[in-house]
Amino acid sequence: MANALIEDLQWRGLLYQQTNAEGMEKLLDDEKVSLYVGVDPTADSMHIGHIVPLLTLRRFQQAGHRPILLVGGATGMIGDPSGRSEERNLLTQEQIARNVAGLKAQMERIFDFGEDGNGAQLVNNFDWVGKMSVIDFLRDYGKLINVNYMLAKDTIASRLDTGISFTEFSYTLIQGLDFNHLYDHYDVRIQVGGSDQWGNITTGLEVIRKTHDENAKAFGITIPLVTKADGTKFGKTAGGAVWLDPEKTTPYEFYQFWINSADADVIKYLKIFTFLSREEIEALEVSVQEEPHLRKAQKTLAEEMTRLIHGEEALETAKRITDALFSGDLKALSASEMKNAFKDVPSSELPKEDKNIVDVLVEANISSSKRQAREDVTNGAISINGEKVTDLDYVVDSKDRLEDEFAIIRRGKKKYHMVKFN
Repeated sequence: MANALIEDLQWRGLLYQQTNAEGMEKLLDDEKVSLYVGVDPTADSMHIGHIVPLLTLRRFQQAGHRPILLVGGATGMIGDPSGRSEERNLLTQEQIARNVAGLKAQMERIFDFGEDGNGAQLVNNFDWVGKMSVIDFLRDYGKLINVNYMLAKDTIASRLDTGISFTEFSYTLIQGLDFNHLYDHYDVRIQVGGSDQWGNITTGLEVIRKTHDENAKAFGITIPLVTKADGTKFGKTAGGAVWLDPEKTTPYEFYQFWINSADADVIKYLKIFTFLSREEIEALEVSVQEEPHLRKAQKTLAEEMTRLIHGEEALETAKRITDALFSGDLKALSASEMKNAFKDVPSSELPKEDKNIVDVLVEANISSSKRQAREDVTNGAISINGEKVTDLDYVVDSKDRLEDEFAIIRRGKKKYHMVKFN
């Protein structure tokens, strides 16, 4: 009988490659297992493309197994050649330390770090790789892996034409060293990673095989790359990557990314990213087919993901902004919520001085001329911060400057403009 967890991962489309699938399923049936995912701190935040292996590891934790989260303080200084056609820029130890702190805070939102037997544990490979001399590394590990074996790895072979430094060439062996260290010191039996990590994972299994007896049990799982139904890259918007850091991608923007998922993608995303049951997801799939205009699946996806990454309060703020923009009732929003909601709309700068509404509309390029501006006002087409303005003698002054810095002017039903005062 197949392992229930593995069956669920297959149903969710989260299994790409496995080593010795039968042996791994038996291990999961017989024991509470420690597994790990590694994340290199190349930035101070993850984006949504990074979190699929972590969310998969969280599923193992929910089934009673123990997640070990490796932050690559050492490998982050080397650079993973996977998925790249050129060398990475090397980071300083100070940059790495800042990035590690940022990633740790985000992982704590996803995992249970409790004191129970399967509470997540965070480790940093700088703690063991950083203490190792070059001689020790070459003698103890360099002798284990043949150069021809490494050249056969796709991530390395793909770089031979453009060139690869010895630094990045050694990356796969250092990751293999990590798996071996976690096997010995944390009883880790399975490594989980994205599909681009297959070569690094199998190097780790090879290192374990050569440093232990034939009874050593270690396995690897990779997860397929998430793609959109139309073939375009997942996790990107016109503004760039969708980050977990609220300073880089606000909770409102984060919520909007998920709620704008296409009907063709939303059920796949619910399976991959949320912890909803099979029954709940299948009910939403029926809704997509029979009542797509209600967008129940998209709303559920946006709520589940925003709550997981940013918390309940941030979710409620994102929903309030969304509702206000849909209804046009901006008065329900605070100044900071307006700033978040409209940070990407067209904007212009004006001096911080009292000025007639017609002049403001023309100088901010909201209306094309004074004649057009007067028509817009008298026709009821202009609102400032959610309040309709119909008086041609209206003066825009301090009462209209939110935080004494900006005002949101709407022309017509959907054209918003931010006027910044300085």
